[in-house]
Amino acid sequence: MLRPNIMTTYLASLNTALRNLLATDDRVHLWGEDLLDPYGGAFKVTAGLQAAYPERVRTTPISEAAIVGLGNGMALRGYRPIVELMFGDFVTLAADQLINYAAKFGAMYHDGASNPLIVRTPMGGGRGYGPTHSQSLEKLFFGIPHLRIIAPSLYHDPGAILTHLVQTTRDPVLFVEHKLLYPKTIQPEGDSLPGLEGVPTRLIRNYKTGKPDVTLIAYGGASLWIEPLLPRLAAEEIRVLACFPASVQPLPLDDLVQAAAETGLVLIVEEGTRAHGWGAEAAAGITEILWGRLKAPVARLAAADTIIPSAKPLETEVLPSPERIEQAIYDLLS
Repeated sequence: MLRPNIMTTYLASLNTALRNLLATDDRVHLWGEDLLDPYGGAFKVTAGLQAAYPERVRTTPISEAAIVGLGNGMALRGYRPIVELMFGDFVTLAADQLINYAAKFGAMYHDGASNPLIVRTPMGGGRGYGPTHSQSLEKLFFGIPHLRIIAPSLYHDPGAILTHLVQTTRDPVLFVEHKLLYPKTIQPEGDSLPGLEGVPTRLIRNYKTGKPDVTLIAYGGASLWIEPLLPRLAAEEIRVLACFPASVQPLPLDDLVQAAAETGLVLIVEEGTRAHGWGAEAAAGITEILWGRLKAPVARLAAADTIIPSAKPLETEVLPSPERIEQAIYDLLS
C-alpha cells in the first residue's frame, strides 16, 4: 500500500523518485523543455537530474507533440520514458499523440505491444498565471479508453505513486501535478482504500468518534482547499469524511461509493469547469449504485464556466475556495 512519507514536500517526493528511478533502471529516460541544470525545469521538479544523468535527461525543443511522440516511440521500443510538459495547458498540442497513438497501441495489437509512457505536467490556477497557464484541462481526456489519468492529492505520496506506475504500467499515463502542491508537505494521516491497480484512495476524517455527517470527494489540487476547512468544520461539530482518489481515470468507483454510503450526503469538488466534468461522472456512478440510500442528490462544486483571470481577486472569484465549499456543505446539510 502506497502511503505518504513523513515531512517531505510534494516536489521533493517527485524529485527523489525520479532520481531513484534513473539510478536503478537504465530504461528510464526523462525529456522535456528547459530541464538542463541549473534551471531544472519551470517548477524545479527535475533539478539536479540532468547533471547526474546527462545521457538520459534531455532538454527538448518547444514542441509538445514532438515530446510526446518521442516518448511514444521510446515506450514501444521497451524503454520507460517520462516526459514533462512545462504547463498542462499545452497538453492540447499533444492530444493527437496521446489519443490517436499512445492510448491505442495496446488494443490495436491485442496487447502484443505496450506503451508505458508517463506524461507529467503541472495543472491548475492560484498563481495568477492567467487564462492560458492556469487551467485544469485533464477533463479533455476523460473517456479516452486505455489512457490513465493520475492526480495525487496533498494526502498522497506522489513520488511513490510515480515509481509504482513507471515500474508496472502497460498503458500511457497522464500524471497531473497541481502547481500549488509542489511546496506543500505531504500529509501522512488518514486511511487508505485500495484504489485501482495499486494507486490508492485516501480517506481523511476531521473527527475521532461517531459517524460522519457529509462526504467530500475531490482529487489533486482541490485537497488544498479542503485541508484548512476540516478543522473549521470540526469546530462547528460537522463531521466530514474526505475522500481523495489519486486515480482520476479509471474511476475507483468502489472507493467513492464506500465513502458516499457512510453519510448519504455527498459533495464533489473539482477545479475544472463543471460542465461535462469529472464530478458529473462520479456523481452518476454513485447515484446508480446508491439510489434510494442517498439523503439528497449528489452536489457538485467546480470552477466558473469562464477563463481564469490573471488578477488575483478575479482569479479567486472564478476558482473554488474553502469558503465556497463550506457554504455548499451547509446548503447540503440543510
